[in-house]
Amino acid sequence: MFTINQEQRQYKTYILTDNTTDSQVEVVPERGGIITHWRIQGQEVFYLDSERFTHPDLSVRGGNPILFPLCGNLPDNTYTVNGQPYTIKQHGFARELPWQATTLDANQEKASITIVLNSNDQTKEVYPFDFQLAFTYELQGNTLVVRQEYKNLSSTPMPFSAGFHPYFLCGDKNQLEVEIPSGQYQDNKTKEFHSFNGKFDFDQDEIDFAFGGLTSRSAAVVDNSRKLKLTVDYDDMFTWLVFWTVKGKDFYCLEPWTATRNAFNTGDNLTVLAPGASCTTSISLTANFF
Repeated sequence: MFTINQEQRQYKTYILTDNTTDSQVEVVPERGGIITHWRIQGQEVFYLDSERFTHPDLSVRGGNPILFPLCGNLPDNTYTVNGQPYTIKQHGFARELPWQATTLDANQEKASITIVLNSNDQTKEVYPFDFQLAFTYELQGNTLVVRQEYKNLSSTPMPFSAGFHPYFLCGDKNQLEVEIPSGQYQDNKTKEFHSFNGKFDFDQDEIDFAFGGLTSRSAAVVDNSRKLKLTVDYDDMFTWLVFWTVKGKDFYCLEPWTATRNAFNTGDNLTVLAPGASCTTSISLTANFF
């Protein structure tokens, strides 16, 4: 049995529950359309900095932030459209703006919520396009699916990249087994490329590695200390995975991106929608405790 409940907290929160498997997600559309919690049999899958979440002027560190219209950052935070320079912050604005919940559906197969973000005067100051994003979060058992539709409502072609920045709660990082389908990564700090053998040195202050040349549509992390396997599945639109973590914090991030940093300037893997066109894509997250 699937249910959807609403609670008015600091923000209106939508709680999707699969009562058969005792799994649950909480969605806060007003706070960047974010999923804040994902629980299976009472155990949290996502990390969330709850104190930071209460401050609207701070970006959320936790849950599953939405990246749009770019992933990562740009040199000097600047790009150009038709000779006009624009300044935009790292990861874009979708994770900071209020979204609207439009459709709730709890049936025999799943619980889902659709949220929408439309362009406005604020977004056009940094991204001169009319658009509509519609994301549907679906909960079924221990799997969470995020279906996305991107629409270009402009009269000119609209470039973008998109992705997610999920924070996964973890135990002892030295007991993580990371399965990423790529033989090399780029270290964002040094910009150097290195071969990848499945091992990280978690004694570093920060790990910020981007993996391209993905050879399959699935990646996974096994957290032996929590006895949890987390699998991320994505379709062909997602061309990069970023692994990020900070020493002393009990989270890691495994982030599917459609393009890597600076794609706005290089064009590499950048999605460009024709006027009036749209595209759809999806990712799914599956958590198995063992």
